[in-house]
Amino acid sequence: MIYVKTELGQASLQNRSLALTPRQRSAFIMFDGKRSGNDVIQATHGLGVTADDIEHLVQHGLLKAVAGAQIPVPAPVPAEPAASLPGVAAAPTQNEQAHYSKAYPIATRLTAALGLRGFRLNLAVEAAGDLAKLKELAPKIKDAVGSDKFRELEAALYA
Repeated sequence: MIYVKTELGQASLQNRSLALTPRQRSAFIMFDGKRSGNDVIQATHGLGVTADDIEHLVQHGLLKAVAGAQIPVPAPVPAEPAASLPGVAAAPTQNEQAHYSKAYPIATRLTAALGLRGFRLNLAVEAAGDLAKLKELAPKIKDAVGSDKFRELEAALYA
């Protein structure tokens, strides 16, 4: 299936209003109305993008199928579990992913509001690919934005 970004998707990409993981964001950017979902999955395989990530983007109205464009999607190739590879951590649990999905947009909004003085911190937040890395950055974010503004992020990270 070939997908194209919706207006909602374009707006959400610019203002980061929806919680997207870095891999979902990377996949989303690649959809141009010419690439199939399978093409994007293959291109972003190293990031861990799956068909579930694309389905998430479609369900949230960020992508829509191009009318009349059907490309058969081959069955997924079973991959070796990441936990069995040396030096690779196990995949996050659903609970961790839910916390990350909730906390990530809050953290980016808080650090982006700091302007130039928070530029490096904002880059670090955007590079944080999981809940543990966001929690590592939490003290720096708290110092930068103050306790009052940090409460929302704290609730998302530790609730």
